[in-house]
Amino acid sequence: MSLEASQITASESELFQAILSDTADEVVAVNLDGEQLTVLVETIGGLSEPPAVRSLVKDSVARWLQDDFLVASAVADEMAAGNLSLRTAEVRFENTLLVTGETVVSVVPAGDRVAGLATDDEDFVATTREKWNSEWNDATEVSFRTPPRSEIHESLANEIGEEVDADFRAMLNSVETTRDKGALNEVGMSLLAAANNEIQLFEISKWGEDTGLASRATYSRTKTQLEDSGLLATEKVPMDVGRPRLRLLLGEELRGVDVDDLVEQAQKMMVAAPA
Repeated sequence: MSLEASQITASESELFQAILSDTADEVVAVNLDGEQLTVLVETIGGLSEPPAVRSLVKDSVARWLQDDFLVASAVADEMAAGNLSLRTAEVRFENTLLVTGETVVSVVPAGDRVAGLATDDEDFVATTREKWNSEWNDATEVSFRTPPRSEIHESLANEIGEEVDADFRAMLNSVETTRDKGALNEVGMSLLAAANNEIQLFEISKWGEDTGLASRATYSRTKTQLEDSGLLATEKVPMDVGRPRLRLLLGEELRGVDVDDLVEQAQKMMVAAPA
């Protein structure tokens, strides 16, 4: 689709694909909400040569993004690759815009469709870019505490084992979000993946802390929650020196469950577990 005219698409994904595929210029994205920015990041990740995108959002949107590991780690991936920059501003946003070097597109959702209302008037485009470039310079850079997803999978495969990483990927792919999952968030899933391969708690918690996923204390607390609900079991591994370590095992009801269904079954057990 050409950006020289307004267009109506079936989804924001389709609209963003059209915009980003049609320009090599840096794109300024203004006032996207969390779901729109999630779609934008997915679109960037699907392009072989995406343009650099600077996204100016409300502080609440930045916090929303970081509350979901799946979203935050994908955002962190594009930021690490230099494809995305993210800042927050206190400025009053009026419209949701994508601004390229030649076009200003106003994004207008309407039911099950979305319109991209575009103009390529040179003076208007230049004035709009100048305005948001100025706001960008005064905005606050967002620092993501979540590590990039690609780095997480690479280090898990290399340091703990490819089988563990494959299980962790499958579990993450089986859910739409890790938001409000409690003990079955990304930490809990990595523990279940470790247990499915009988990895020691020390190894997976050290890996988690080293990658920045979570502290060892968080791993210990989450392990206890999962164990109390019957999702995990442990056995002691004698050491030549010092205290025995704990090997993680799946709880009896989860043993033999297909990894793609493991999180769903674990959620049912968490709900059924006595308080």
